[in-house]
Amino acid sequence: MNKIYIVFCLLILSFSVSAQQFSQYNTGTLYDSFENPSVRSFIPDSSKQYAFNFFIPNFNANAYLTGDIQQSVKSRLFSTIPSYYSDKVTIGKGKINHFNANVNAYAIMLKSFTSLNGDVEMGFSYQTKLESRGTLTDETAALLDGGTKFADGAIYQNIFNNHLLMQSYNQIGFSYRERINKQFAFGFKLSALLGIKYSKFDIEGSQAQFNQLTSEALITMRGRYYSSYIPGAASARDYLPTFRSPGASITLGTSYITDDKITIQANIKDLGFIHWSSRSTISDFNNTDLYTGLASTDREDNIYDHSLNIFKSNGAIGSFTTKTNAKAELSAAKTYWIDYDNNFKYTPTLVGSKEVWFTGFTAALVNHVQYHNYTGSIIASYDDLKLFNVGAQFMYKTPNIEFYIGSERLLNTGRLTMAALGNQTQIDHYGPYSGMDIYLGFSMKFGSVIEHPMNASYIPMGEKGFFGRLWGRIFKTDK
Repeated sequence: MNKIYIVFCLLILSFSVSAQQFSQYNTGTLYDSFENPSVRSFIPDSSKQYAFNFFIPNFNANAYLTGDIQQSVKSRLFSTIPSYYSDKVTIGKGKINHFNANVNAYAIMLKSFTSLNGDVEMGFSYQTKLESRGTLTDETAALLDGGTKFADGAIYQNIFNNHLLMQSYNQIGFSYRERINKQFAFGFKLSALLGIKYSKFDIEGSQAQFNQLTSEALITMRGRYYSSYIPGAASARDYLPTFRSPGASITLGTSYITDDKITIQANIKDLGFIHWSSRSTISDFNNTDLYTGLASTDREDNIYDHSLNIFKSNGAIGSFTTKTNAKAELSAAKTYWIDYDNNFKYTPTLVGSKEVWFTGFTAALVNHVQYHNYTGSIIASYDDLKLFNVGAQFMYKTPNIEFYIGSERLLNTGRLTMAALGNQTQIDHYGPYSGMDIYLGFSMKFGSVIEHPMNASYIPMGEKGFFGRLWGRIFKTDK
């Protein structure tokens, strides 16, 4: 499998471990309590004391690609005779295509209920994350298709001004949640980050001239390149935790129930950094290379190798520090019983999510309808790239067991699945974007049932948590 194919598989089908952002809001699952740390996952007099996923990964993954090269990439990945050909691709205009991929996979989620008086929950988690985004020009797909669309001898300016950022890391977290009073709850997650891989290039200027007779191109690129250090050839063992590139992050969350029973949540998620190894590479490149073999079956590897030669042409060894993709989120929710017998419960949640370091903004409406232990959800979202998505979720949840599966891009995930199965209509389909989103989760509770003192055989009463005691001293609410 060639290197460029691996890159596109990562960007378009990031399923190896975008993250599911909204559908778990106000579900009270173990996953929800780690992602939104002010949310409780235990119900006194019903739940058992410990919650665990029993090493079954709880994951979500999403990716999308906009613009003219959708057909090119799908054709390369899924067609019987792979190629990057597309009649949508234009030459000489430098038209931009956006891509984004996010992965969040929890291998371990363990949480315990530690105090009834303080309604305190504490937990430990281990997860793997990937964050990737960037832009590609139409001409990049045409180059990968052999470059035959380019005029012989013509000089093109700024047609390869591409940008890529890809960051992956392991995250070991400690979470704490406490209900301060009947209306207000607070939680946080402190995490140690262990960097896996970081790659970034920003091409600020480019020039290309093609020789169709010899299937060659003289390409100049100017910009900056970062690459983290990995010893030896890349392999699966690189995903194991190491202290080569350490970092830290924090997630803060609060929830407040108004007098009208509206639950308001505010979260700052994954605000952190990673300090990459001092053996990493930083390069301010401005160089030219002759790209050969554009008509050969090895052209993808050739293009990759020539581009990497340019990127590393002025490289220096040293460390650098990067930020994690932090988000600020605000939500409001209210629960309604929609029948006289209180069998059906409807909980709409309005969520706004803003990326802290980037321009991304998404608004979503999450609609949960619960019948006894079964919940069906419809999720609608709209973002700053003017992409509208509709998703669905199914959940089975009791006080001590939970299972859910869903997608926040249901139609596009179905189309991409059909394309992957070889459906030529879906391979050729051109819409606002091509992409996928899928998530899955499971956990169970065990131990003694959390009981109130009136009927308890044993219960860890404890005392108010640290923040509850601090609140009482400040506002003189302690008796």
